[in-house]
This record gives sequence, structure tokens and C-alpha cells, in this order.
Amino acid sequence: MKTIDVSTLKKRMDTGESLHLVDVREPSEHEEFNIGGVLLPVGDIRMGEIEKIENLKDQEVLLYCRSGNRSGQAALILESMGFSNVTNVVGGMLAWQEQFHI
Repeated sequence: MKTIDVSTLKKRMDTGESLHLVDVREPSEHEEFNIGGVLLPVGDIRMGEIEKIENLKDQEVLLYCRSGNRSGQAALILESMGFSNVTNVVGGMLAWQEQFHI
């Protein structure tokens, strides 16, 4: 699985690059703070409910969560489902908030 740190991700976002962000946290966490993208809790991914992103199997999908653990698990699951370009955001939203003082 590929990884990306929050600083590199922010630089890519700031360039206006079209990114496929997927937040694998729970809805309440997403509502509290998020950096955009599709909300798809890791529990839904485990159950195979990936309709929101199934058209992205050959595109880069950047997964994030609170700390990087759930998104890492989600990345492995998606890879086993045929997603060929999955990237985990290391440190998740905790690192984002620490790095950018949010």
C-alpha cells in the first residue's frame, strides 16, 4: 500500500489537482472536521458497500481517517477488491490538525 503524509497531500490539494479523497471515519467524525471527499465508513467497506467509489478502481484513491489506522485497513480491503492505486494518508486528521494548527 502506498502512503502520503499530510504535508504532501495539502500541497497537491493547493495546486487544484483533482483528487479522489475518501473519509473512512464515522459520519459524526466527518461532520466534526473533514478535508473533503466522499464519506465511506470502513465498516461499509468491510461489508462490500462500495458503490460510492467502485468507478475509481483504476484511479488513485486517497483514504483518510482520524489517525491512519482505519484508512490503512480500508486500503488493504480495497486492494483485495481490485483497487489498483490506493494511498493511505499517514497520521490522518490528527496529523492534519497538528500540522496546520486547525
